[in-house]
Amino acid sequence: MSKRGGGPLLQLTLWRLRELMREPEAVFWVFAFPILLALALGIAFKNRAPQALAVAVQGTTGRADSAVAALGVESRLRVVALDSVEAYRRLRTGRVALVVVPGDPLTFRYDSTREESHLARLLAHAALQQAAGRRDVRDVRDVTTAERGARYIDFLIPGLLGLNIMGTGMWGIGFGIVQTRQRGLLKRLVASPMRKSEFMLGQVLARLVFLVFEVGVVLAFGALAFGVPLRGSLLHLSVIVLAGALAFSGLGLLVASRPRTVEGVSGLMNLAMVPMWVLSGVFFAWSHFPEAMHPFIRLLPLTALNDGLRAVLLEGAGIGTTLGLLANMAMWAVGSFAVSLKIFRWS
Repeated sequence: MSKRGGGPLLQLTLWRLRELMREPEAVFWVFAFPILLALALGIAFKNRAPQALAVAVQGTTGRADSAVAALGVESRLRVVALDSVEAYRRLRTGRVALVVVPGDPLTFRYDSTREESHLARLLAHAALQQAAGRRDVRDVRDVTTAERGARYIDFLIPGLLGLNIMGTGMWGIGFGIVQTRQRGLLKRLVASPMRKSEFMLGQVLARLVFLVFEVGVVLAFGALAFGVPLRGSLLHLSVIVLAGALAFSGLGLLVASRPRTVEGVSGLMNLAMVPMWVLSGVFFAWSHFPEAMHPFIRLLPLTALNDGLRAVLLEGAGIGTTLGLLANMAMWAVGSFAVSLKIFRWS
């Protein structure tokens, strides 16, 4: 490769960019997929008024009728009288959150692992006690808000952005290298005036050029379609995104350093990515997992990226509060790139 054309690194970067743009699948997964997924999940989990909780009153006696009337005063409950067999069947299948069994004392039957059952129990208890003559000793007033940043779509967009950065970083680089190796082109590149590090950096730089557009498209869609906020600085967000992209580009290089076939690299990619899909807080908070798993989950680069994106977008965090997350991603980027340089093979 001639220096007159800008040097090996520039030519390798441009070569990889042209390859990416000629792959419709890559363009779809980088730009269209995260927008379609965000649109579908944003509509499905759009904020709406809480739905009334289904409550069954067991029996058809006078006591059951009194309980139905008392519970019917609470607008957040949807009450129905059922026989014991049907009430138990609906509770077991999740069609009712609570079964009230009239008697002395009253019995509440519910699934202790369901949050809606606990809420239904509290509402039913308060309504029945009030019907029996209990009076509140203090007046209270409710002040409700609907803040941007607390909705599911606000949680989802940073997760999808992190997922996209991971996927395009690893699949985009990994597949490109293995396909080039499989076609025998890497062996020809060895004869050119190019170092191994320049080849790898060219792959990474091409990935970073794509990064600007894919991040901008997802953030713009989230802001315009759902009003997802950007409370931190754009510079801080750029630092987080760059650190995440470098970490996953390094991992993509590492995974693609040895395999000779697309099937081989696909297995390794899935082995590396699927645990992060599940554990790193893309669609729900990773804190739901048992505490014993938290130290391991925090070490994952996608966890650090997602946490950093949410801190900047939703909380307006300064760069000082994300130094630990940046150090995590830098460790993955430097470590994986260094190992890739040592074990990479051309054929």
